[in-house]
Amino acid sequence: MEFLFYTFVIVAVCLLVFMYKEAYRNKVQTHQLTFSEFPQSFGELKLFFISDIHKRKISDDIIQDTKAKGKVDLVIIGGDLLEKGVDFQRVKHNLALLRQLGPLYFVWGNNDYEVDYHELDALLLDHGVKILDNTAVSFESETGEVMVLLGVDDLQLKRDRLDLALQDAKQEGFRILVSHNPKITEKIQVQDRISLVLSGHTHGGQIRIFGFGPYELGGYRRLKNTSLFVSNGYGTTAVPLRLGARAETHFISISNKSEV
Repeated sequence: MEFLFYTFVIVAVCLLVFMYKEAYRNKVQTHQLTFSEFPQSFGELKLFFISDIHKRKISDDIIQDTKAKGKVDLVIIGGDLLEKGVDFQRVKHNLALLRQLGPLYFVWGNNDYEVDYHELDALLLDHGVKILDNTAVSFESETGEVMVLLGVDDLQLKRDRLDLALQDAKQEGFRILVSHNPKITEKIQVQDRISLVLSGHTHGGQIRIFGFGPYELGGYRRLKNTSLFVSNGYGTTAVPLRLGARAETHFISISNKSEV
């Protein structure tokens, strides 16, 4: 009986150590997405996507690994940049590192509102971060083709206004929507012409037992009216542990199918 008890304790400790290491992994996943409607004149659009940083301090390993993969056109922060109790100095550190990769774009997540969000808003603006709060920004190629990046405020807190973001987009063009919460896809209609949604929030379930968790594992999938990319996220919530849903960031390359 005593042997079984000590065996259980050893296994439990080893599992906790493993889960802690999984929560603090520094991994840049590479993804190549192709869309027939993506404007060929843009060539290849390269995004760095990070979501759910929470309490983590971004490692320089992430930055160097991303730089080694190629030049980044846009850096997108998919919400939950921080949470209650996180010092703003850590946020400044994280933004300074991310800014090394390219121009920063941000959407609000539910945990971002646990702090003085007016102060956070000012900090983001001071660091040159473009906040996509139910708004859109358009990019035009040399030949006049358009790519539009839209962002909505947090859906869980009912601050999302997809209609306003679509109104702000105005122009025709390839559309990418950033929403912290992937449930925004339930509001997307085919006439909205949103080709890709980037989200986080779910942490991939964070702790999955025998493959089962409270949320689906992150990844890319085609839906009826759009396609959805969900990140497992970089940080954690509640406990600094992960199992079956590793911490991750993403280097995403988007191009036209005819170029592949």
